[in-house]
Amino acid sequence: MSNTRELLRWATAALKETEIESPQLDAEVLLAHSRGLSRSELYTQPDGRPSVEAEEHFRSLVARRLQHEPVAYITAQKEFYGLELQVDGRVLIPRPETETLVEVALMIGRQREVAVLAEVGVGSGAVAIALAVNLPSIEIYAIDSSSDALAVAEENCRRHDVLDRVHLLLGDLLMPMPKPVGLIVANLPYVSQDELPNLAPDITDYEPLYALDGGPDGLDHIRRLLEQASSRLRPPGMICLEIGATQALAVNDLAREQFPAAIVGLVRDLAGLDRVAIIAT
Repeated sequence: MSNTRELLRWATAALKETEIESPQLDAEVLLAHSRGLSRSELYTQPDGRPSVEAEEHFRSLVARRLQHEPVAYITAQKEFYGLELQVDGRVLIPRPETETLVEVALMIGRQREVAVLAEVGVGSGAVAIALAVNLPSIEIYAIDSSSDALAVAEENCRRHDVLDRVHLLLGDLLMPMPKPVGLIVANLPYVSQDELPNLAPDITDYEPLYALDGGPDGLDHIRRLLEQASSRLRPPGMICLEIGATQALAVNDLAREQFPAAIVGLVRDLAGLDRVAIIAT
């Protein structure tokens, strides 16, 4: 049997050789998960030796990662905005850059004292749950076109005790909305079809591509959302959209087509990339 230090050294080397982006971090997360420990607990016992069963389990998890299966799918968990979420192949893995969308929506929700909002493209429920947890009096209509995604979102809403305030709706963009709202938040597919083949195998081989494919220019879903929003946004209303890093000018033009008097702003993420378009109608 190998000890913790030896197992981490082996896994990190194997993952690095396969050009996994974060080999040491992934090795630590997988070993901690296989032993039911936190990452910090691993380092309090570097010479500890897991059981034969635990070591075999860890090696099987590393084998999956060597095939580029995302760590979040292997562990069935992903942290987002301080919340632990269940994830699997039915939904995209929540990204850190999407936390920028949450920050913007929270700021608007608090400043305007928003009582009801719509979140479109709910996926795992990450954005809706983060908003519901941090705005405890808000009511959210969370919409997705995938019943599989909504099943995952429902489980996560239940886990964080917000199912009574997050109403999960199946349908096309804003079509299921029962009434107009003052704030619409959306993280829709925005990868162009030309970009899809260039994505990492971790994404193309495992994550649901329908949740990434934004059409020829990456803006098909955003374009349709803005068209629908004109009849489903209560004036004066606001729309917060996560966008691709090169889409700001195009989204600005689309917004002004539907809302000629709109004020359109832009927020960058922590990497300094254009990430959230804010449309005030």
